[in-house]
Amino acid sequence: MSRRKRTSPVLEAARQRLAGLNSITPPPDFGPGLKLADYAAQINDFSNQIDHYNQMGSTMDDLQNQLDDKEERLRESSRRMLSATEAHYGPDSSEYEQAGGTRSSDRKRPTRKTPQKPASPTAA
Repeated sequence: MSRRKRTSPVLEAARQRLAGLNSITPPPDFGPGLKLADYAAQINDFSNQIDHYNQMGSTMDDLQNQLDDKEERLRESSRRMLSATEAHYGPDSSEYEQAGGTRSSDRKRPTRKTPQKPASPTAA
């Protein structure tokens, strides 16, 4: 399952605001600390950061897929190794138990339960 890509409504609003401010002629002067170029740079910086974040998420998705594949192959190899040990030494051997299997002599045998007769209705 892939990670959701991050979006920002604040970024979209800032882009629209910048577009609106850029359409004003002559360019407005809001005084020190509020320059359109600085605002545009801040928007671009945040946009680049969110793009980088989303790319890293995609990279993590790919790494997770690789790990899942390797885990599945390891699980299959483990199962095959146990089966080979059982075939080579037998299902009741101590080697099979050492490899992680349960010896057949150690398994509990299911017991049959005798069905109980339903209580007969008594005439009163």
